[in-house]
Amino acid sequence: MADLYLKALTAERRALWAECRLKGLAKDTPQRLRIVEIDALLAAHKANQDAKGA
Repeated sequence: MADLYLKALTAERRALWAECRLKGLAKDTPQRLRIVEIDALLAAHKANQDAKGA
């Protein structure tokens, strides 16, 4: 079954990253901070999935 939470986070991260690259945004902008937050959420989700699988 598709993990919709993972897909949504990944899509949001890609869109934000594309916007940052296009506009050349600095590291302390809200978009870049959201990317860092999404990375943490993705890592936590992956750890949770690994724990369930083990």
